[in-house]
Amino acid sequence: MNLNSVATPVSGELYIISTPIGNLDDMTLRAIETLKSCDIILAEDTRHTRILLQHFQINVPMAAYHAFNEHGKTGEVLNRVLAGAKVGLVTDAGTPCVADPGFLLVREAVKAGIEPKIIPGVSALTFAVAASGLPSDRFAFYGFLPVKSGRRSARIAEIKNEGKSVVIFESPYRVAKLLKELCDQLGGEAPCAVIREATKIHEEVLRGTLAELSALAEKRSWKGECAVVVHPISEDEQKLDDMTFS
Repeated sequence: MNLNSVATPVSGELYIISTPIGNLDDMTLRAIETLKSCDIILAEDTRHTRILLQHFQINVPMAAYHAFNEHGKTGEVLNRVLAGAKVGLVTDAGTPCVADPGFLLVREAVKAGIEPKIIPGVSALTFAVAASGLPSDRFAFYGFLPVKSGRRSARIAEIKNEGKSVVIFESPYRVAKLLKELCDQLGGEAPCAVIREATKIHEEVLRGTLAELSALAEKRSWKGECAVVVHPISEDEQKLDDMTFS
C-alpha cells in the first residue's frame, strides 16, 4: 500500500500511454480512445506526435515534455491534473519511462496523491527479447549505455557478470563500436542478436556470436533504431562447454 495515495481525492487523470515503435497498426484501440479523451497531450517531440494524432484523427492540444524541460514542467502538469484536467503523456515510440521521459512525472504524481493510469502497448524491449532467440526466462535491461568511456566500460563489466540475457538500446552510429566493446570484454563466443527497425518496413534481426556480428558491423552502415541482446557466458557455462568438448 502506498500511503501517499490516500490523500485528497483527485478529479483529473494522468495517463501514461504507449505508442507504436514503428508500425502505426500496432496502436491499441484503448490508446486511441484515451488520447481522444485528454484535455492536453504531453509529447516528447510534438512534431513526431502530430503525425500520429493526425493519422488517428485525434484533435487534442499538445505541449512539449521531454528530458530537457521535465524538471521545470512537472509541477505545472500535476497542478493541472489536481485541478481536474485529463493529461496524457506519450514519447516518440514505445512506453514512457522505459528509456524515455516519464519516471519523474510518475514519481511526483504518486507523491501528490495522483495514481497514473498506464495504457500499455508494443515495446521495443519485449520485441527484442522475443526476436533474439536467446534465453528469456530472466533478462536485464540496460537501456542506453553511457557515452563516456570510463562509465561505459564499467557498465559493460556489470553486464559480463549478469548471468542472464541483457538488452541494450543503441544509436545506429555506435552499434559497431558497442559490438566491438562487448566482444572485447565478454568474449567473442557469447551469443548475440541485433534487432534493427523493429516493426518497420526494413525490420532486420541478425543473430550470431559477438565475434561474428562485430566483424559484420564493421563492413556495413547502420540506420534506424537498434537493440542489442547478448547472453554473457558465465564461468560455469564455460566450464561445462570445456568438459563437453574435451
